[in-house]
Amino acid sequence: MTGLGSIQDGAVQKTDPRQFSSALIAQLPALRRYAAALAGGVAAGDDLVQDCLERALRQADTLRDPGRLAAWLRSILYNLYVDELRRRRGRGIEEDISALADNSALSVPPRDRGEFADLTAAMSVLSAEHRHILLLVGIDGMSYRDIAEELGIPIGTVMSRLARARERLRSLLEGEPLDEVPNIESLSARRRLRQ
Repeated sequence: MTGLGSIQDGAVQKTDPRQFSSALIAQLPALRRYAAALAGGVAAGDDLVQDCLERALRQADTLRDPGRLAAWLRSILYNLYVDELRRRRGRGIEEDISALADNSALSVPPRDRGEFADLTAAMSVLSAEHRHILLLVGIDGMSYRDIAEELGIPIGTVMSRLARARERLRSLLEGEPLDEVPNIESLSARRRLRQ
């Protein structure tokens, strides 16, 4: 037990604010990496982290197992990300271009960051579910068992989602046009219908 709080007779004990804050600060580097990769950029990732920390501080007393703080924070962050995707789908992407009018960096060609740009673009095409599973394995280095526990799904489902995500990412990185890359889920559904 880390001393953040404890469960006693089914009730969550009050979390020590100083210890909880210290534990949150210790999680920031990993949380920022995860958020930046999930959101596709550092600025958007930092916004997600800020929202995540605000929610975590408001809901500190709901953390039942302080040893699972990292998983709890990732869960909050992922849910915030999915909520934001749903909001954007309804209204589209908003951008204030007046702040960019005098930006000299926009008139200078960027350095060639080809591979990174290709990976970022390919990751952004993946579904949130596929991106999430790839990040948990690739960025956080989590085991299949830990991912299964965190997401509440069987290990076989983790392995299956990861395989589909890797295949989709490989297809995108090898330059297959987006309209020719098969949707793995619909492809497997068609195969099941044929059997």
